[in-house]
Amino acid sequence: MRIGINLIKGEIQTNEPKDLIVGIDLGTTNSLVGYIHPKYGDTRIVQDEAGDNKLVPSIVHFEPDGSVTVGTQARAQLVSDPTRTIYSVKRLMGKSYKDLIDHKDYFGYQIIDNDKDELVKIRVDDRFFTPIELSAMILRQLKQRAEKALNREVLKAVITVPAYFNDSQRQATRDAGKLAGLEVLRIVNEPTAASLAYGIGLQPDEVKTVAVYDLGGGTFDVSILHIENGVFEVLATNGDTFLGGDDFDRLIINQWTTDNKLPLKRFTSDAYKSIQQAMRLNAEEAKIHLSQHPNYISSTEQGQFNLSRQQFEEMIQPLVAKTIGCCKAALEDAKLTTANIDEVVMVGGSTRIPYVKQSVASFFGKAVHDNLNPDEVVALGAAIQADILAGNQKDMLLLDVTPLSVGVETIGELMDVIVPRNSRIPIRAARQYTTQVDGQANMKIAVYQGERDLVKNNRKLGEFDLKGIPSMPAGLPKVEIAFIINADGIMQVRAKELRSGVEQSITVQPQYGLTEEEMGQMLLESIQNAAADMQVRSLQEAINEGSQLLATAQRFISQQTAYLSPTEIADTQTYMNTLNEVLTSQNKDLIHQHIEALNEFTRPFAERVMDKAVAQAMKGKQV
Repeated sequence: MRIGINLIKGEIQTNEPKDLIVGIDLGTTNSLVGYIHPKYGDTRIVQDEAGDNKLVPSIVHFEPDGSVTVGTQARAQLVSDPTRTIYSVKRLMGKSYKDLIDHKDYFGYQIIDNDKDELVKIRVDDRFFTPIELSAMILRQLKQRAEKALNREVLKAVITVPAYFNDSQRQATRDAGKLAGLEVLRIVNEPTAASLAYGIGLQPDEVKTVAVYDLGGGTFDVSILHIENGVFEVLATNGDTFLGGDDFDRLIINQWTTDNKLPLKRFTSDAYKSIQQAMRLNAEEAKIHLSQHPNYISSTEQGQFNLSRQQFEEMIQPLVAKTIGCCKAALEDAKLTTANIDEVVMVGGSTRIPYVKQSVASFFGKAVHDNLNPDEVVALGAAIQADILAGNQKDMLLLDVTPLSVGVETIGELMDVIVPRNSRIPIRAARQYTTQVDGQANMKIAVYQGERDLVKNNRKLGEFDLKGIPSMPAGLPKVEIAFIINADGIMQVRAKELRSGVEQSITVQPQYGLTEEEMGQMLLESIQNAAADMQVRSLQEAINEGSQLLATAQRFISQQTAYLSPTEIADTQTYMNTLNEVLTSQNKDLIHQHIEALNEFTRPFAERVMDKAVAQAMKGKQV
């Protein structure tokens, strides 16, 4: 089923020409948008208006007045305004601060530590952004670039993600697309897209096992694919979400810092970040230069920067060896050897480095596919997948998919999607939740279908109660809600408290009672209202977070009075009162400011109390 939506006219397209579906590679360092030309049938990457560049740097810059630039203009601000210039957003998708704590010094901008497992936020002055909002800005730029180049609306897209992306990261990518005004028809694994770009898997009778080695600017992953009858199956994937060309750059910077005896500690924080970014850009230039030349020589105000290709290869050898180790692990997980691999595909700008190519070819014992531009290969494949979805390639098998997203209601009447629209079926997807009140014995599970952020705008499919949850403090129970959809589209929803085994389920049929026109209208409304929905969701999530923090702080004061001074208790109560007042302000940035203020104020003596508790528990024990 394919439903065209015209946002300008505000209506469903029925007799108009078939929509153009674009393929988007939303990358860590650069992003691209591609399409199949409707007249000539060739695959193309959209260039900028000047026709000079196909890459859009995945960078967002915020001016002091709040205006936003994306891409090349934003990249120019990395050195002059590092704290307002956001890069490598893809590394933040679906992550909490705790996931990133070991890498926080990598980022020149401020990542908020709210001491919870919630999705990370980025602070720019007194505004707070999620990776979804920032990614949507990049996607919107790609959408606008495509519309200018093609002189027509672009409303539908296929977006690629790494094969290792989990459900949270994939859902975040879908949400970013919707916020950018795009209906995301399919989230495609990057290795699948890369294989398609090389024509692997396009023949219906083709049977091959392919290794896709993807070394980009910020991440590395290797995927082992089995391709048969046009169906791509990921047998195994391995990699490192913090290993890429940026890490090669950092090694060069470290070497130059040592060579020039740079006393970077004497600089102020902002000055240090500017120097760090300037050196990072210089190191990137050296890395690119050494792929074609034996030596690199440069002079800047920081010193003399020299590097030979041999030095560079010795420097990166441990990291390249680490990627080969990931290749070995992926093959072991797939229960295969290098002899079973028919093709090796190279993806990502960092695979231009001769030493990387040589190492991969040597490990797999065969020549690698590297004749396509490694920066473009994923976007080219995404464009091919988009063309298949548009119905222009009849030989490719497209498995049945869910017509609309399904999920459950959470605090604040929010819709939490568990199975996104266009997920292949049959499928099983699950997510864990917990209780909000001490001793909570029952939990209502309300199931909804639709694309809006508030459940009142979606269609209720049913509800049931999970009863008999053992009495535990709030946050301790682990309730897994699983959606199982069979090949006929019949869905079973199960809720199980994992600690006790208490379980309940219902069976529903998501598609029942909806016509194609009604589905089209739901999709149209979700895209038209994406920005407003996102604001409502962000505000409600801020209120939820603030309310939970207040409850936690009050509990902490009550339980730890003996360890706190009267002044600490009084000042904490003042911060709590202020936060409680702004919860009704309808201003999510103001709420986040006071959440952070309370967290920052209480962190020192919370750590002190924890240290005393640990010391007391360990008294008289030997370690």
